[in-house]
Amino acid sequence: MPVNIPDHLPAAEVLESENIFVMSETRAANQDIRPMKVLILNLMPNKIETETQLLRLLGNTPLQVDVELLRIHDKASKHTSTDHMNTFYRDFEDVRHKNYDGLIITGAPLGQVDFEEVVYWDRIRDIIDWSQEHVTSVLFLCWAAHAGLYHLYGLHRHILPQKCSGVFVHRRTSQHVPLLRGFDDEFYAPHSRFAQMALAELKLHPELQVLAESDEAGAYLVLSRNHRNLFVMGHPEYQKSTLHDEYQRDLALGLQPNVPQNYYQHDDPNGEIIARWHSHGSLLVSNWLNYYVYQLTPYDLTDMSAMTPWESR
Repeated sequence: MPVNIPDHLPAAEVLESENIFVMSETRAANQDIRPMKVLILNLMPNKIETETQLLRLLGNTPLQVDVELLRIHDKASKHTSTDHMNTFYRDFEDVRHKNYDGLIITGAPLGQVDFEEVVYWDRIRDIIDWSQEHVTSVLFLCWAAHAGLYHLYGLHRHILPQKCSGVFVHRRTSQHVPLLRGFDDEFYAPHSRFAQMALAELKLHPELQVLAESDEAGAYLVLSRNHRNLFVMGHPEYQKSTLHDEYQRDLALGLQPNVPQNYYQHDDPNGEIIARWHSHGSLLVSNWLNYYVYQLTPYDLTDMSAMTPWESR
């Protein structure tokens, strides 16, 4: 099924060239079905690249999805044109009164900044609090996962001595969880972050369940017991060249980054890139949208009290 996007969004041309089914909002308006309403809070600097990555995953699901894009503030972006932001992005005040089936909050290049020091931290907290009453399920990615765990559950991250960058083997730690249906016992996922949550603390928290972890990268998938919040510590949306582009960027800035682990053939940055996480990323988002959004969300989004309790599904 298609992912529905605003007319003329640049990602459409890229996705259509990859045979990913997207539909303009004008065409979708003529269909008499109830699509999933998904809001994306995009905190990444390169908005268009991140839009395309996430829409690629949503476009591989069997559900029709209406997507809206949300920005954290209306200040000019250094990497995305003002025209693009004003055309395709909404401010929080524009959507505060609405309900959504799903919300995706992206990562952000703030890995070494204390949460309370982030310029827009108060707004992040407002949106997270709002989501707990107005969204059926929230998918937090990377930095957003740490921010959500800190704000909702009081868990603190710790800054790593070196950036965790690469593609790591993970193992599922729960067997009969819908989110993991179709997953192999071991699978790969990319990480790119400066901080980490303590795995032991996550496992001991009564409101959280660790579903997948890595010996090298720590916790990867953490689900709230009420199934309303999914925290993904890595970047399943990354494309084949994303870690390479980040590595080259950091080299150009003189940051002396470590070579991303298990990413280049023979760990040689001049060698071939080995992409081995795309199938997992698609399955993860498809399972989230199906089992934690579509099967629980009310048909009438104006009445979130009608959301199907997880234990009754």
